[in-house]
Parts: sequence; C-alpha cells; structure tokens
Amino acid sequence: MGRLIVRKLIVDERNELFDAQGMRRIEFPSEFERIRDYAAEVLRDCPEAFREGNLLEQQLSEIIKNGIKHGNRCDPAKRLRVWFDFRKRVRFIVEDEGEGFADLEAWNEFYRKRQEALHAEDFDTFLAMASYRGPRSDDMDGGNSLVAALEYWNGGMIYNGVRNKVGVVRWYTGGSDQPPAPRSDRS
Repeated sequence: MGRLIVRKLIVDERNELFDAQGMRRIEFPSEFERIRDYAAEVLRDCPEAFREGNLLEQQLSEIIKNGIKHGNRCDPAKRLRVWFDFRKRVRFIVEDEGEGFADLEAWNEFYRKRQEALHAEDFDTFLAMASYRGPRSDDMDGGNSLVAALEYWNGGMIYNGVRNKVGVVRWYTGGSDQPPAPRSDRS
C-alpha cells in the first residue's frame, strides 16, 4: 500500500481564504427551517457549470446548517453571514455568532483513525467509526458532513482562530480560469 495522506480541518486566522475583498455578502437570521432557502439565495447567480447537479447546494446547506444549529443555537436573533464568489471557482466564507467549533481537534483525531483503518483495510474498525459523536451531538448529528466536505472543498477548508468562521474553496478543471464544460448525457 502507498503512503496514507489524511486531510484535516485547519485553524489559520491569517489564511487567504478569509480575504473577502471583491466577494458579495449576505446575512440571514438563524432560522433552521430556512437553510435550503438561504443556500438557494446565495447560489442564485452561480454558473450552472459549478453546481454539479445539487452537490454544491448540499455542501453549502451543510455549512449554513452547522452555523445556525451549532454556532447560533437556532437563535433567530443571531445572524449568519455568508460571503461568496463564483469567479474562476466557488468560494464561501460563513460566519456565525457562536463560540466556535470546540471539538475540532477531537474530530481531526477521529478522522485520522478512521482513514488509517480504511487504508489498513480494517473494515470492522472503519465501520465502527462510521460517524463522529461529540459531546454536543444529538440524534441528527454524525460528523459525516465534514467527511464529505473535506473531499468536496478541494482548495481547502479553514477555520478562523475562534472557529466560528470557515472559509472554503472548490476549484474546477485543475484550477483553470474556465468552468468545466457542460457534460453530455450521451454515451
């Protein structure tokens, strides 16, 4: 087997992903039932080539959900801020008014062990680690959204020092200036 490379969530307050210059910004109250509406509003002007079916909407919805549910505790008086940019790639910064992702290191350790089990083909351990359960998890949480997010946001997923703000980017076609060409359904 080759060398195992495990991605992880990173804290870097000064990361360039937090540079919001030239990005559009929108704010929402923390209303859990409106998560999909908020994602649709942010993505209204997103080029079709970046949408990848509904994958982009799903990923953005999960980030918004985490900010509303875990950060702002579904308090509609607390705001969720979303900066977005669709030039050359998809880039978001999402900030809530919460205390931050306190379990980030524990989640990284869980993910490292999970990936090591997969790499070693220890499927019993891998399956036993199907989802992350932190001290604040409820029946609807599992941490699998973060697993998918680390794979999806191929240009990075970075948290600020407080861990209540995340910057993400997804590059297309090897980072070129052009979005991917529309795919044909013809074989």
